[in-house]
Amino acid sequence: MPSLLQFQWEKHAGNPVLPPSENPFDCTACMNPFVVDRGDEYWLYYAGGDTSGHRRICLAIADKSDPGRWKRLGPVLDLGKPGTFDAHWCVLPMVYRFGDVWHLYWSGNSGAPNLGLQGFPGTGLAYSRDGITFERHSDAPILTGDRCDRFPANKGIANGGTIIPHTAPDGSTVYRLFYTLAVGVPSPDVHVDQEKHCVVCHSRDGIEWTDHRIILSPRPDVPHDDIACAAPFVWQENGLYRMLYAAIGTRWGYYSIAQAVSGDGYVWERGHADENLALRPTPDIPGSWEAQMVEYPALIPERDGYRLFYCGNGYGNTGIGTAFGRA
Repeated sequence: MPSLLQFQWEKHAGNPVLPPSENPFDCTACMNPFVVDRGDEYWLYYAGGDTSGHRRICLAIADKSDPGRWKRLGPVLDLGKPGTFDAHWCVLPMVYRFGDVWHLYWSGNSGAPNLGLQGFPGTGLAYSRDGITFERHSDAPILTGDRCDRFPANKGIANGGTIIPHTAPDGSTVYRLFYTLAVGVPSPDVHVDQEKHCVVCHSRDGIEWTDHRIILSPRPDVPHDDIACAAPFVWQENGLYRMLYAAIGTRWGYYSIAQAVSGDGYVWERGHADENLALRPTPDIPGSWEAQMVEYPALIPERDGYRLFYCGNGYGNTGIGTAFGRA
């Protein structure tokens, strides 16, 4: 089996570095970080919550030398039209550059009541030349939750992943998108209510995605990993595919951040028991912003290590934090 990384994280002293603010666009939550390297700056896309219960894709920028100080630019993507898949929430941003065009992918919530995870019916796409002003590809989602053979009637789908280019045998580029299949339905049993799996699909243009494969599922015998696997953040390193993901388990009742490793991007190893735990919540620290949960990892390489962004209690109600890690 390829080796799992043994992360040693140094959390930022100012965590959470992006808490909810007095701004109307992110005064109740800052969640789902996705960070892009833009020269001397980090551009952090996230979902900001307002007092009406809506969430929109927002942008904050920081100098790389000071990842604890952010300038908030506000929303870069507003809610969809009434009746559309993202009329209530736009969350879980992911940004990837195809040529000169930035593609922004996000998850929508329709606002329909009593649907649980099935109320997230699609992934949207928008385009930008500068990473700030985005134009929607369509009012409809480009991805829906019914693409996997195992769950043909499923509706729920969540983003929170990454895109990795892969060279096909003919020399062309095929892009792999890693995302969350949200198959849970409302239930008093958390295993049913919150069931999620990690999936990979494929595209040549970033618009049409095919060949959807489940690659990571909950492990019933591992208490931090027995309910859900979500938000697969994947990168390549030294010929291997590596992943940080959000794991829900009965051990804490909420999310921790775990890892997996693969030689081909399809068959993943997680080791035994706690071997793959990368970051735990801190219930032993009363009042901590991450006492309940740590989730939605976004990793970016820095000199001599990795910069991790993640959100804390209440799916970002306490904001977004960062840590520097070595392995």
